[in-house]
Amino acid sequence: MLTFEQALDQLLAAAQPVVENRSLPLTVIAGRVLAAAQFATVDSPPLDNSAMDGYAVRLADVTAAGVCLPVSQRIVAGNLGEPLRAGTAARIFTGAPVPPGAEAVIMQERCAASGETVVINHVPRAGENIRRAGEDMAAGSEILRAGIRLRPQDLALAASGGLPELPVCRRLRVGVFFTGDELAQPGEPLPPGGIYNSNRYALRALLEGLGCEVRDLGTVPDSLAATREALRKVAADNDLIVTSGGVSVGEEDHVKPAVEAEGRLDLWKIAIKPGKPLAFGAVRRNKGDGEAWFIGLPGNPVSAFVTFLVLVRPFVLRLQGVADVAPRSFALRADFDWPRLEGRTEFLRCRINADGGVEPYRNQGSGVATSLCWGDGLVQAPPDSAIARGDQVRFIPFSELLS
Repeated sequence: MLTFEQALDQLLAAAQPVVENRSLPLTVIAGRVLAAAQFATVDSPPLDNSAMDGYAVRLADVTAAGVCLPVSQRIVAGNLGEPLRAGTAARIFTGAPVPPGAEAVIMQERCAASGETVVINHVPRAGENIRRAGEDMAAGSEILRAGIRLRPQDLALAASGGLPELPVCRRLRVGVFFTGDELAQPGEPLPPGGIYNSNRYALRALLEGLGCEVRDLGTVPDSLAATREALRKVAADNDLIVTSGGVSVGEEDHVKPAVEAEGRLDLWKIAIKPGKPLAFGAVRRNKGDGEAWFIGLPGNPVSAFVTFLVLVRPFVLRLQGVADVAPRSFALRADFDWPRLEGRTEFLRCRINADGGVEPYRNQGSGVATSLCWGDGLVQAPPDSAIARGDQVRFIPFSELLS
């Protein structure tokens, strides 16, 4: 078996980002991956402007608190003022351009206006409450790097830099299907020995949350012929195939031999818990038109969910062109003891307690889906090492793994 780190390295080394991209308006690209670095077209702000509602003054005119100055002009955002005359103040509002000659803006709370004059009750320093032209970004400077998933703040920055649209990578097309004659859909009567197919809804949501275009074939019967047919069908027009179930070594586990017949299998067992049986390879497309990547996840709901987060997620992000796919993690105090697991990396469903430590869910079984809703994230327990209460452990929040 490969170690967790070896398997992840192999997946990421194999992933070649999709090369198709197009420019789209800022209004429709939240969550998409930026295909090329972007540069500001303007200085931001374009002119020195006021950070406060108040009065623009010359330093030489306010050398002591209590100075009374005539108000020579009124400047609102979007309007240019006249050069500030010596011995006067300009009434100015937040975002308005600072008039030539003004050296500071004094907030209105430190002033007392009376008719056409204002008493300045504060001695300003040079540049006080003035936002300088280009202090946020300068024209021509790089403001967004290639390979990021565009967040709302990235779109705002692009707009501030004068960019109405951005080049983004094509959405990754992912075909999914699920194996198991025991699977029923929620809302249907549950037959004897049957279970509801929770993985269908989890994996679809996980993939859609990563910005993928998901094509769902539903449940495939437990037979080699049906599994091969499903692989051929889904490989035709998708970049990646993701399945759950049928990747172990039972007589009714047909995914592994089906992939080997329709393509190739590069990786099968990984030394992790939950989720040891994970298949990775590729399926040939018809007429020699390349191949679709394939990842087969275990059927147990926790195993499928966790292996998706720690292995499939970074692979999908890399296919999309994302440069940095590693989730942030934090060193936190373990408020529990955990035995050594020989040879396998274990991912424990845990949550942060009121004292700032982490504690595990009482039942870490691979079929206990309630642990995923109870927890805040995963503690990565290294192989061959026990965890003792008070140790520092690596905690990966779900918030880092679900986007």
